[in-house]
Amino acid sequence: MKTQLLGLSDLRVGRLAYGCMRISGSWDRTKVDREVIQRGIKIVETAFEAGCTLFDHADIYGDTACESIFGEALKQHPDWRSKIVIVTKCGIRFEDEPDAGQPHRYDFSAEHIVASAEESLGRLGIETIDVLLLHRPDFLADPDEISRAFVQLREAGKVRHFGVSNFRPSLLSAVQRALPFPLVANQVEIHLRRLDCFTDGTLDQCLERRITPMSWSPVAGGRIGTGATAALDDEKHRKLLAALDAAAGDYGTDRTNIALAWLLRHPSGILPVIGTVNPERIRSAAQADRVELDRDTWYRILLAARGEKLP
Repeated sequence: MKTQLLGLSDLRVGRLAYGCMRISGSWDRTKVDREVIQRGIKIVETAFEAGCTLFDHADIYGDTACESIFGEALKQHPDWRSKIVIVTKCGIRFEDEPDAGQPHRYDFSAEHIVASAEESLGRLGIETIDVLLLHRPDFLADPDEISRAFVQLREAGKVRHFGVSNFRPSLLSAVQRALPFPLVANQVEIHLRRLDCFTDGTLDQCLERRITPMSWSPVAGGRIGTGATAALDDEKHRKLLAALDAAAGDYGTDRTNIALAWLLRHPSGILPVIGTVNPERIRSAAQADRVELDRDTWYRILLAARGEKLP
């Protein structure tokens, strides 16, 4: 797999990342037994063998179980640590956690950011998180308080680099203003059924600041992938699938890889985060960076996705 630098960091990663949200098979950590753990380890082994070197987590995935399963994988493969980049996210707090009666909320308080990072380190069984992302914008976000937490974690050697997720360009700018070092990533929903980032300034900002946009749900949760023809039964979607199929025929690949290659073609260095737990689909998707779409094909697909002409 081809590689790229993550933002302005020194972290070189494969051009497709693996998202670990589904490796526990459930959002109920009480259901995670030894069989589930071993199955999860097999999934991340497949992703590593396919060439993925960035593994994406969040403290909430599997209600903390996904980080723990990955920690078990690292125990079985201690040599991986020097070969991979571990990203995790914090900032979402569920209802009744940690105490009954507390609302579902976002929390970018310095106390919560630091505590979350330390808890993730424990579950992953590592000394340093390569990249910590703020998961979803906190309406009470204070850039100076975020900066204090980030600087504390960095100076303690607990986190190397930082980024954000699902951020508006304006909020990213506000946080970056308060930081003494650059943010390296903004993980956002980008795919052919969600083109907002191309027009709302998100990708423009990534180009300007050399921030890597990480694309979660890069094939729209499978709706534009192989075998998903009936997922959205509308005329625009059918035209999009037809355009993807035409390109797949021209390039000798499948619909999923064309959709991923379409993202990879953007000059901002979009990093798709694939999340399937199907081993064959992992291995197949990891080859998407071999497809280099020409400009005309890229625009044909864009027009089909838009369902209308360009202005």
